[in-house]
Amino acid sequence: MRLIVGTLIVFGCVFGSYAQMGGHLEVLWQPYEFVIILGSAIGAFVIGNIGPVLKAVPSMLGTLVKGPKYNQQSYVELLGMQYSLFKLVKQKGIMALDPHIENPSESTLFNAFPTFAANHHAVEFVCDYMRMVTLGANNVYEIEALMDEELETHHQERERVVSALQSLADGTPALGIVAAVLGVIKTMGAIKEPPEVLGHLIGGALVGTFFGVFVAYGFFGPMAHSLKSLFEAESKYYISLKAGLLAHIGGQPPVMAVEFARKTLMSEVRPTFTEVEEATAALPAQI
Repeated sequence: MRLIVGTLIVFGCVFGSYAQMGGHLEVLWQPYEFVIILGSAIGAFVIGNIGPVLKAVPSMLGTLVKGPKYNQQSYVELLGMQYSLFKLVKQKGIMALDPHIENPSESTLFNAFPTFAANHHAVEFVCDYMRMVTLGANNVYEIEALMDEELETHHQERERVVSALQSLADGTPALGIVAAVLGVIKTMGAIKEPPEVLGHLIGGALVGTFFGVFVAYGFFGPMAHSLKSLFEAESKYYISLKAGLLAHIGGQPPVMAVEFARKTLMSEVRPTFTEVEEATAALPAQI
C-alpha cells in the first residue's frame, strides 16, 4: 500500500504540476529514451550482480509491495512458541525436543504456531541450536558468538540486495545523461531544420536527463531505503529468537527467557508483558 500511495504522490506532483504550469505532457513521451535508460540500467544490474542477488529480485519486489512481514501478533506468536519450547524442556527434559527438532515439519509444537512454522530459516535456526544443546553444548558465550556469525551472514545476504538496488539508483542519472547526449547527437544531424523542429528534438533529448533523475530519486533510491528498513525490522525476529534461546541455555526459567526475547523487539510491534502473559496462559498445557 505504501508503494502504491507513494507512487501516486510522485506522479501526481511531478506531472500534475508540469501540466498545470502549461507544459505539454505529450512532449515527455520519448519511448526510445526510456528504452536506452531502463534497458542499460537492467543490463548494468545483471553485469554487476551475482546469481543469488538476481534470483532475489522477484522476492525483493514482493517484499516492497507487501510491506513488513511481521506484525505484533506475529511476535506474540513467536514469544508463545519460545515459551512452549522452553517449558517442554523444563518439564520433560532436553531429550523431549528430539522429535520436534529432527522432524520440524511434523512437529506438533512448531505447527501450533503457523507464522513461525512457515519461516524455514527461523525453524532451522531454532532446531540447529537446540540440537547443539541436546548434544552437550552449554557454553552460552560460544553459542552466542556462533549465532552472531550466522545472523551477520544472513544480514550480509540481505544487504547485498539493498546495495544492488542502491547502485541502480546511483547509476540511473548518468544513464539519463547518456540518453540525452544521444538525443543531442541526433539533433546535430538535423541542424538545418527550422527552429520548431530543433526545439522538439532538443526537448526530446532533455527528457533523457529528466527521466534518469526522476526514476533514480523518485523510485529506485526510496525503494532501496525502504527495503533496507524492512530487512532491518525483520532481523529483529531472529534477534528475539537469539535472546530467548541464550537466556534459556543460560538457565533462565521460561517466563524470563521469553521476557529477554520480548525486550529486543521494536516498540511499535513489541507486545506488552501482560499481552504475552495472557497469550502464554492460553496455550495448551502440553503440546
